[in-house]
Order: sequence, then C-alpha cells, then structure tokens
Amino acid sequence: MENNTEVTEFILLGLTNAPELQIPLFVMFTFIYLINVVGNLGMMVLILLDSSLHTPMYFFLSNLSLVDFGYSTAAIPKVMAGLPNRDKVISYNECAPQMFFFAAFATVENLLLASMAYDHYTLAISSYFCGFLNASIHIRDTFSLSFCMSNLVHSFSCDVPAVMALSCSDRHVSELVLVVVVSFNILLALLIILISYLFIFVTILKMRSAEGYQKALSTCASHLTTVSIFYGTAIFMYSQPSSSHSMDSDKIASVFYTMVIPMLNPLVYSLRNKEVKNAFKKVFLFS
Repeated sequence: MENNTEVTEFILLGLTNAPELQIPLFVMFTFIYLINVVGNLGMMVLILLDSSLHTPMYFFLSNLSLVDFGYSTAAIPKVMAGLPNRDKVISYNECAPQMFFFAAFATVENLLLASMAYDHYTLAISSYFCGFLNASIHIRDTFSLSFCMSNLVHSFSCDVPAVMALSCSDRHVSELVLVVVVSFNILLALLIILISYLFIFVTILKMRSAEGYQKALSTCASHLTTVSIFYGTAIFMYSQPSSSHSMDSDKIASVFYTMVIPMLNPLVYSLRNKEVKNAFKKVFLFS
C-alpha cells in the first residue's frame, strides 16, 4: 500500500545525530565558513582594488571566488543554524531554492575551471548561463517527482541525489537525466582542461628561463590541485544513480564539495602566488 500523504518538509540528517558532537561540529563549520567568506570575498576585493591584478587570469579567479562563496552560502548557514538546537527541518519550499543555487553555482565552477585555461571573458558569461540552465533542469526533474514516504535526507543540505532518492514515484528517467547531464558537463570540462594542459606543458618544455619555467609550473600546480579535488568529489557524488550511493561516504564527499573546496581555493591561489601576496601588502598593509 502506498502512503499518499505528501511530504511538506524534509529532515536533514547531517553528519551525525550524536548530541555530544553537535557543538564541536558547529564550531568547526563556523570556522570553515568564516575562512571561506574572508578568503573568497577578500580575494574579490583585492583583485578589484589592485590594478596590477586586472588581467584575464585574475578576472577568472575573482569569479571563482564569487561562485565558491555562492554555493557554500547556499548550504552552510542552514547547517550551522540547525546544529546547536538540533533543528534540522527544512520546508519543501526552502529546499528547492537551496538545491537550485547550490547546483547552479557548482556547475558554474565546473565550467569556470575549464574556461580559466583559455582566458576568454565570454566563456565566463557562458559559464553562468549554462550553470543556471543546468540547475533549472535538475530542479524540474527532482521536484516533478512525488514525495510521499520518508522525508529523511541523508545529507546536511538539499542535494539532488539525496532528495531524489526519497521519491516514491518512478525516478529512473530523472536519475538518467542527472547522470547524463552531469557526466557530460564534467567530461567536457575535463577534456578541455587536459587539451589546454597538453599545450601548456609543450610550451613549458620549450622555455629557457628558469624563472618563467617555475612560475608556469606553480600556476599549473595551483589549478591542478583545485581541479583534482573538485572533479574527484563531483564525479563520486553525481555520476552514479542514487541506488548506488553509500549514504556515509556521500556525507563525507558532501563536506569536501560544500565546505572544504570553497575554503581551499583562495588559499591555494593566494599562498602560492607572489603577485597576490604583493597586492595584499600594497592594498591592506601599506595603504
């Protein structure tokens, strides 16, 4: 017998329900989010204020910071608000916009990482357009399903696979659309990145200047670090049907995808970059 009572709210189970871990998790997530906000917004302000950073590469880095701030903010504040009092309920109407903005900004980041290899401004605009279009497709497919059984979301945010897994209607088509669209986006971006790096490494090998050689390798290493972490978790989370997911491993992947990557990006690009360090000293220390 099918339970026809429609779900009006979801319960985000988060990482754990252990009472003794709620406050430590709240402190940890708050610390991560503060680094995220300060790092990403600080990078945007620094690039805006220092004219020496008004180049295509830093234009893309400022957009990357905006996107990191956007998709982490779509999820983390709700997580933080629910930890101290263990109120992890999110309404149906709150879940949809959270899912939309998270999916949109995450897709934009995917395309921006590929666009950074070519330094074309129009590619950034296309990344936002495709990101929000992609999110609209996933929202339509997810919330066209019926939710009339469990409302326990095995995640700390309204992530597409976790919510889709709760549907009591046939979700095979929606899951297929999710896997195909996400796989296409990821594989296309990775192919573009790999081709660009093939040309970059050929150019590096031809360099005679040791300083230019090391600078190019440093920039590539920063980009590759971000690409590896981002695409590794994205492929794990979205390129398989929800029936194949392990709930515990999904939660760990969600932490990296939602919290760690947005925090690491400004650190990776700033701590390894002399231009950013010099701009920071000039704008904030000697102004």
